[in-house]
Amino acid sequence: MQHNNSAPSIATDDELREVLAAARMIAVIGLSDDVDRPSYGVAQYLQRQGYRIIPVNPEISTVLGEPAYPDLLSVPDAVDIVDIFRRSSAVSGHVDEVIEKGAKLIWMQLGVRDDAAADRARRAGIPVITNRCLAVEHNRLVRWRR
Repeated sequence: MQHNNSAPSIATDDELREVLAAARMIAVIGLSDDVDRPSYGVAQYLQRQGYRIIPVNPEISTVLGEPAYPDLLSVPDAVDIVDIFRRSSAVSGHVDEVIEKGAKLIWMQLGVRDDAAADRARRAGIPVITNRCLAVEHNRLVRWRR
């Protein structure tokens, strides 16, 4: 885990494209097994683009063919991106787990925002993207045409 007192900025489309192209493992906190929920649709899209999706939800055992974990620290593998699909009020504890786990990027979905937690992550060297949809941005920037 790096502690360089501030995370690199990811502000431009080129920087975002580079991060998305390099990532392989995406933990989705709050991933639902309900096909009608936005988290399911986003995770399914990302899985179809070649990412390994790691469901993090204590209420389910599997989704999209992957075992679910009760929390991020239970995930045995390294994680590139942590995509948070939780209420903003629940974000802080998840960000603490991300910092402890040492993931490379925190992505808070549309409508999800906790500025204090985001600042804490950035101070720990983890870039944060807030209030944007990972699937929308991926499709716009780097969708792999197969």
